[in-house]
Amino acid sequence: MRAMIVDDEAPARSELRYLLEETGRVDAITEASSAREAVEKLMDGKADVMFLDVSMPKTSGMQLAEALHRLKNPPSVVFVTAYSEYALEAFEVDAIDYLMKPVEPERLVQALDKVQARMKPEPQTHSSVERIPVVKSGRKVLVPIDEIRYVEAKDDYSCIYTDDDRFLSTISLAKLEQKLAPHGFFRVHRGYIVNLKYVEDVEVISSGILQLGVSGIEGKKISVSRRRVVALKRALGL
Repeated sequence: MRAMIVDDEAPARSELRYLLEETGRVDAITEASSAREAVEKLMDGKADVMFLDVSMPKTSGMQLAEALHRLKNPPSVVFVTAYSEYALEAFEVDAIDYLMKPVEPERLVQALDKVQARMKPEPQTHSSVERIPVVKSGRKVLVPIDEIRYVEAKDDYSCIYTDDDRFLSTISLAKLEQKLAPHGFFRVHRGYIVNLKYVEDVEVISSGILQLGVSGIEGKKISVSRRRVVALKRALGL
């Protein structure tokens, strides 16, 4: 998930960035101190969700949200503000949530849940959803998602591991994350996606650093990014 924080106050942006990183659910965060800067950065790179302060000099967050609402594929909008009186107006511009400052981590997670739900791809046919196309010995093979233990990034490609084989896919890790997340997969590191139902042990190797063991893959240990530890523990019920 890619997020943009739009707030004219630098401390507020830093605080929200910290909270977002703590969730482990945001892959990239950009910041903008004004609506104009936000539009410029949005043109340079897509954002899945924009966290907008309502009160900003010149163009307000509400005005920016109205402009975004007219885009063909607008990002989700979450307002982050100290004022409660704009809540009704916020939802009239299709904001997905409205958070009050100081932001509570639990409310932020709820907002991300809503964003994630909106990002889910439309229902597809059984063959395209439940299997992933890969390359094996020069031919296309469809690997059932349920058999995938984990996926590892390999430059511009992805390497998919089952309990007894591995396959090269031309689909990027970011796109595989979107496809696999609804099936119980979790991105534990920028280089790895893991099928949580095959995680058989979690080892703390030093302060705050975790490694995962995956059933059916003997000897393999997968490192967990520090900023994804909290979200992973929540996903595993730890």
